[in-house]
Amino acid sequence: MANPADGAPARVELDETAYESGVVARITVHNERKLNIVGRALMTEFIGAVEALAARDDLRALVVAGAGEKAFIGGASIPEMAALDRESARDFIGLVHQICNCLRQCPVPVIARIDGYALGAGLEIAAACDLRVATTRARFGMPEVRVGIPSVVEAARLIGFGRTRELLMLGEIIDAETALRWGLIERMVAPQALDREVEAIIVSLLAAGPRAVRIQKKLIREWESLAIEPAIRAGIDAFTSAFDAEEPSRMLNAFIKRKR
Repeated sequence: MANPADGAPARVELDETAYESGVVARITVHNERKLNIVGRALMTEFIGAVEALAARDDLRALVVAGAGEKAFIGGASIPEMAALDRESARDFIGLVHQICNCLRQCPVPVIARIDGYALGAGLEIAAACDLRVATTRARFGMPEVRVGIPSVVEAARLIGFGRTRELLMLGEIIDAETALRWGLIERMVAPQALDREVEAIIVSLLAAGPRAVRIQKKLIREWESLAIEPAIRAGIDAFTSAFDAEEPSRMLNAFIKRKR
């Protein structure tokens, strides 16, 4: 396989691992020579790959990664942004939003595997995932103000508006320990333990009911935009809908048998 660092074209690579209960897919952004930055072509390719996966009933989880050890996704293409005008700027940032939205709308859990830099659009993409696992050498930032543009941030829902103001207005890069303390990532591990930690999360996901996990993700998505009373009602509806299939009965009875 050609190495992008040796001049191979930037691309999105899709891998699948089959388990007894379904498939776990992995999307890797390959633009290592340029810190895995994404432009229009890569973003369009990425969106198409996620949307195709989302339509599959056998999908259990999706892992998003960047090639190499220097970056998860180092941001959006600076040369492409430098050429924008008012009309094309809306189209360009719309693509970034579409990436984030397709990850949020993906019916199964999405795990961001973060090593190195996650900056700008890269941090947006990580924040749109359901779970974030980073190495101790990961670095996070939204430095757009330093090149004259505002950030369009997904991370505010994770870290609150106080931390968001600090991240966006100062444009500073924070380390993984700070990101963990802020709640920007869920887990931090040594670089050599990253894949092992991702696999541990996948094992836990595969132990759960496939339909229950899908219902749970959909419900959490609804909670993000609902007031408390509608959120409670949505939870009751989700619990009830789980019993439209045999999964709860089968798994609950299996649990009872194990306890006996």
